[in-house]
Amino acid sequence: MHCRHLAFALTFLAGTATAQQLDQEFTITEDDQAAGCASSFVSGLDPNGDGFLSVRTGPGSQFSKIDELHNGDMVRTCAREGKWYGVYYGQPRRKGWVHGNWLVDGAG
Repeated sequence: MHCRHLAFALTFLAGTATAQQLDQEFTITEDDQAAGCASSFVSGLDPNGDGFLSVRTGPGSQFSKIDELHNGDMVRTCAREGKWYGVYYGQPRRKGWVHGNWLVDGAG
């Protein structure tokens, strides 16, 4: 019985990760490969400081934090508003907004 509850909880949590609601949506144009989006890497975070880049529901620090990225993580940038970028990343695919100070252009 305990294993059933654990399996349900893991399934539920996995489902909520992919069903993020953003306060400010952006569109990933093109096909599933998002050819219109550019590759970037997270870089320059202080490992002695916070050590992560907050992923937010909109382009600004006033929006809720929904995830964290770390040095070396790859993202695809698909939207821009000022210094904030709409990105998608990970498997399963997640999306959100990050500040561009810690993004370095990658190939693609």
